[in-house]
Amino acid sequence: MNQKSKIPMSRFEIPPAVISGETADIYFVRTVEVLRREGLNPAATMEVFPSRAGILCGMEETKALLVRVLPEGNREVWALDEGEPFSRKEVVLRFTAPYNSYGMYETAILGYLSQPSGWATAAKECVEAAGSIPVISFGARHVHPAVCGILDYAAVVGGCVGCSSGVGAKLAGTAAAGTMPHALILTMGNTIDATLAFDRHMPLEVPRISLVDTLRDEPEEAVDVARALNGRLKGVRLDTPAERGRVTPDLVKEVRARLDLAGFKDVTIFVSGGVDPARIHTFLQEGAPVDGFGIGSYISSASPIDFTADLHEVNGKPVAKRGRIPGITANPRLKRVM
Repeated sequence: MNQKSKIPMSRFEIPPAVISGETADIYFVRTVEVLRREGLNPAATMEVFPSRAGILCGMEETKALLVRVLPEGNREVWALDEGEPFSRKEVVLRFTAPYNSYGMYETAILGYLSQPSGWATAAKECVEAAGSIPVISFGARHVHPAVCGILDYAAVVGGCVGCSSGVGAKLAGTAAAGTMPHALILTMGNTIDATLAFDRHMPLEVPRISLVDTLRDEPEEAVDVARALNGRLKGVRLDTPAERGRVTPDLVKEVRARLDLAGFKDVTIFVSGGVDPARIHTFLQEGAPVDGFGIGSYISSASPIDFTADLHEVNGKPVAKRGRIPGITANPRLKRVM
């Protein structure tokens, strides 16, 4: 079995614009052109490291690129696994191959790692704050559609149990998760009719979770919807806007109490709307009985983690720019991936 056949097919497709170099910083394209015209193509070792600690995401996409462009039989790639924590300046990726095979892809490699690792790290912060309470990524609406799948995938890598976009769920190997929007309720005129219609037309595997903050008092709406669905309601979602004080621990407690008094102790409470680790801590510290969190902008607005790529060997000779140490940087955590 040859080396390439040992590498599983990636779920990530590399766009033609990346392969052609259109997404690259132009000076990398020009560098490769100059070296080719000079008849030079040295074996070179590149190392990639981050500016701060975090959770690694984007390595699978990076590997999908490298397996396309590095020559089989003349490449060696070492990497940390997707989802692993890393420390500041820890080498997360090292590869050796003829420089011209990868020189113009440095921009893509850093991009594949930087933004997704920032998203995954933010997701991990929310998941750790929530403890055993599940977190779902609702951030797709805050980014360009071209990258919403990567955002949701990164959130799942960071520990979210699910995500709202179909493309992100496909990348993460799960099913898209969500409840219902205010638009369904507003177009149908009331929450009960909207939830009953949802129940009639959605597949049985889709949880019946009703949004209960649109038109009336949340605790009252929750009880009314639970009665209307007659045992089929899985949960309610609270998404009270900032104009009305957002969802508070006391509101969650009241909804829980009203549902329990009405005999609906199995109906869960899902909270969304401006949720971040600090608010999660507040809910937990005040004993609010939240069963799940939907988090969007805290994850989607996370700053990228700056990754740097440096050459450390050329034709077996240790090299480095000033301020960096020539030669291979030891990291026993790296695994050979191709």
